[in-house]
Amino acid sequence: MARWCYRHRLVVLVLWVGVLFGLGAAGSAAGTNYSNSFSLPDTDSTHAYDLMVKAFPERSGDTDTVVWRVSEGSVRDTAVRERVEPALKEIAGMKGVGEVASPYSQAGATQISKDGRIAYAQVTFTEQANAVPKELVQDVVDAAQDAERAGLQVELGGQAITRIQEPPAGTAELVGIAAAAVVLFLAFGSLFAMVLPLVVAIFGVGTGMLSTMLLSHTTDVPEVAPLLGSLIGLGVGIDYALFIVTRHRKGILRGMAPEDAAVTALNTSGRAVLFAGGTVCIALAGMLVMNMRFLDGVVIATSLTVVLSVLAATTLLPALLGVLGPRVLSRRQRRRLAADGPDTAESSGAAARWSAAVQKRPKSIALVAVVVMAALAIPVLSLRLGATDQGNHKEDTTTRQAYDLLAEGFGPGFNGPLQLVARDAEPAAVQALVSTVRATEGVAQAVALPSPPDSGVTVIQVVPTTSPQSEETDQLIDILRGEVIPQSGEEVHVGGVTAIFKDFAEVTGDRLPYFVGTIIALGFLLLLIAFRSLVVPLTAALMNLIAAAASFGVLVAIFQWGWGAEALGLGKEGPITAFLPVIMLSLLFGLSMDYQVFLVSRMHEEWVHTKDNARAVRVGLAETSRVINCAALIMICVFSAFVLSGDMEGAMAGIGLAAAVALDAFILRTALVPAAMHLLGKSNWWLPAGLGKRLPHLAVEPREDAREAVGSAASGSVPAPRSGVPAGIGGSVVHGFVRTPRGELVGDAILTLVSPGGRQVDRVESLADGSYILSAPAGGAYLLAVTAGVHAPWAGHIMIGGDPLVHDVVLSDVGVSR
Repeated sequence: MARWCYRHRLVVLVLWVGVLFGLGAAGSAAGTNYSNSFSLPDTDSTHAYDLMVKAFPERSGDTDTVVWRVSEGSVRDTAVRERVEPALKEIAGMKGVGEVASPYSQAGATQISKDGRIAYAQVTFTEQANAVPKELVQDVVDAAQDAERAGLQVELGGQAITRIQEPPAGTAELVGIAAAAVVLFLAFGSLFAMVLPLVVAIFGVGTGMLSTMLLSHTTDVPEVAPLLGSLIGLGVGIDYALFIVTRHRKGILRGMAPEDAAVTALNTSGRAVLFAGGTVCIALAGMLVMNMRFLDGVVIATSLTVVLSVLAATTLLPALLGVLGPRVLSRRQRRRLAADGPDTAESSGAAARWSAAVQKRPKSIALVAVVVMAALAIPVLSLRLGATDQGNHKEDTTTRQAYDLLAEGFGPGFNGPLQLVARDAEPAAVQALVSTVRATEGVAQAVALPSPPDSGVTVIQVVPTTSPQSEETDQLIDILRGEVIPQSGEEVHVGGVTAIFKDFAEVTGDRLPYFVGTIIALGFLLLLIAFRSLVVPLTAALMNLIAAAASFGVLVAIFQWGWGAEALGLGKEGPITAFLPVIMLSLLFGLSMDYQVFLVSRMHEEWVHTKDNARAVRVGLAETSRVINCAALIMICVFSAFVLSGDMEGAMAGIGLAAAVALDAFILRTALVPAAMHLLGKSNWWLPAGLGKRLPHLAVEPREDAREAVGSAASGSVPAPRSGVPAGIGGSVVHGFVRTPRGELVGDAILTLVSPGGRQVDRVESLADGSYILSAPAGGAYLLAVTAGVHAPWAGHIMIGGDPLVHDVVLSDVGVSR
C-alpha cells in the first residue's frame, strides 16, 4: 500500500483534500448538535431531572443573569432604576430573548439582597446556550453594561455569556501546532521535513472533528468531545508521522532510493504506528466499561480522530514523501550525501552516554526516579471529584464577577441551589417538608415553587449556606437523602446541577477500579503477545500506575490546591471535574503504551540476537530515547497549549496530560524502566514454556533487510548483530573484559571503535566488572582505541566477522596488549 500511495501521490492527495473539504461543507450546512447532559440512569438526581422536564417542558431555553451592585445607597434608588430598567427593557425586546424577570416587578422582591445593594435579573433565551447566536449574547452584554456608571457595577453570568468569553476557535490548536513546528525544525533541520508531520496531523484532526460534528446529529456527543479529540489527535498525529519520517530520512541517508526508503519506513515504523494507534483506541474504548452515556460520545470523538490520524500517517504521508523526494533532507544533508556517500553509522552521542550511565548505576537512578514520582503523587491522596462552574473562571471575567456578586448578596449556595422534586405529594406534607428542610443545618433558604396544575410534581428549591463546590454542600445532600426525606414518608428526589455532579463523582469513583483493571489487563495482554514476556508487561502496568498517580498529583496541586492557578491564568481552584480521571487515564495509558512499545521493541530485538540483557537495555535506550523524548516534547507543547482553549475541562486535560507525558517520557521510560530492567536482568524475558506455545506471534516491527542493517529506525545508530550474516554485510559486535596484567578488572576505561575510513563507529565505557560491548555495522577490519586513567593510550586493529568477537584487553603502564 505504501508503494502504491507513493507512486499515485496525486490521486491520494486529491482524495484527502476532497474528503476534508467535503466534510467541511457538510459540517457547515448541518451545524452541530452537541449534548451536555451529565446525568446517569438510576440515580436520584436523574429521577429529579426527569420529573422536572415533565412538569416544566416549556423551560427549555438557557437562563442567564444580569447582576448589579451599588457602592452607596440601594438598588431601589430612582437614579439606579432609571439606568437599569431601560437596559432590561432593551434586552427583553431583542429577538431571541424570551423573557426578562426584573427585580423591580411585583414578583421580583426576592431578587434584591437584604442590604439592598445587590440585585439580579434573569434573562431567558428561546434557545439553549449552544444555539444562542453569539451576536445576540454580545448585544445583551453591551446593553447591560452600558448602564454602568461610577458607583454602579453591572456583570453577567450564565452559559451563554461564557461562550463569548472563549478565545477564537482553534487558538489552542494553532499555538500547539506552532510550538510543535519549532521542535520539529530543531529535530530535523529541514523545513519540508518539519511540515510533513504537521500536515498529516491537520488532516487527521480536521477530518476527525468534522466527522464528529456530523455524528453529533445521530448520537449524544458532549461539547467537550471535539476539544479532547483534537487534543489527542494533534499529539498522536504529529508523533506518528515523526516516527515514520525519521525512519524514511535515515533510509535515504544510508543510500536507499526515496521510494524504497518510504516503503521500508511504512513497513517498519508504519507497523509500529498501527500497533500504537490500536493500543490508544483500545485504551479509549475502556471508557465504555464505565457505562456512562456521556463518555460514549467522548470515546467516539477521540477514537475516530486517532483512527483518521493513523490513516493519514499511513496513506497521506507516503504520498507527501513522494512529492518531496530527497528534499525531505536538509540542503546540508543532501550535499554531504553527494560528497561523502551513504552513512554507515552514527554516534549515539548524549543518548548513548546516558544509557551507559543508567547501566552503570541502575540502583541510584531507580531510587531517584521513584522518590521524584512518589513526591509528585502525594497530592493525589487529596483528590476530590466534583464540577467546575463560573466561580472557577478568571477574576477579570464578567461571569466570575457575577458569580461573586451573587454569592456576596444572596449567600454562597445561591449559585448552586438544590431542587427537591416530589411526586403526588399532599400540600400539607409539602409544607411540613419545607419546614423541616429550613430547620436543617446548612440550609439558608427553602421555598416551594409554583408548579403547573395537574402535573403531580412539586418542586422545593433549597439554597445551601455553602458554595456548590464545598464538601459541606455534599454532606447536606447526604443528610437530605438519608435523614430528612425518609422521615417525610414522601417520594422526593434531590436534583439540581450540584446534585447531578455529586452523583456523577460517586458513580465514577465506584466504577473507576473496574475501568483501571480493564485497561491494565488489555495492555498486559498486548505486551505479553508482542514481547513474549511476563515481566515486561508487568513492569509496564506498574509504570503506568505510577505515571497516573504522579500526573494526577500535579493536577490536584494546580487546580484543586490552586498552586499557581491564577498566575497561569487558569482561574480559581476547585474540585477536579468528575469525568476527567476516566478520560485522562484512557489517554495516558494509550500514550504510555506507545512509548513502551517503541522502547522495548528495540530492546527485545537486541535480546533476541545477543541474549545479553545488559546490552539489550543499553542499546535499546540509546537508540530510542532521542526520538521518544522529541515526540514527548511535541505532545507537551500541544497539550499545554490547551490552557488557551477557554474551557476549564480542556485546560485540566491539557495540563494533566502534558505533565503525564513529561513524567512518563523523561523519568519513567528514560530512567526508571531501563534501570529496573538492568536490575531484573534476564528475568525481563522470562516466559513459561507452556504459555509461549499458546501465545500467537505478533511482530510489532519486522526486521530490516540487508540494505538497512546499518542502522535503527529510532536514531540511526548501530543495529543488533544478526546471526548467520556474512562478514561485510550484516552487523556484529566485539565484547570482552578490560583487566591489568595482575588480573584486576578495570572499570571506566574508554573504548572507541573506528572504521577504516576514520569514522567513529561506537564508543563505550567499561563497567565496574571490566566488561564492555562495542557494536559494528558490518564485518571487517576496525581500529580499537583504549584509554584508562594512568595507563598510556594505545590503538590496534581487530578483525570482526559476522559472529560476535570476544576480545579481552590487558592494560599496563606502558600500553595495551592482547
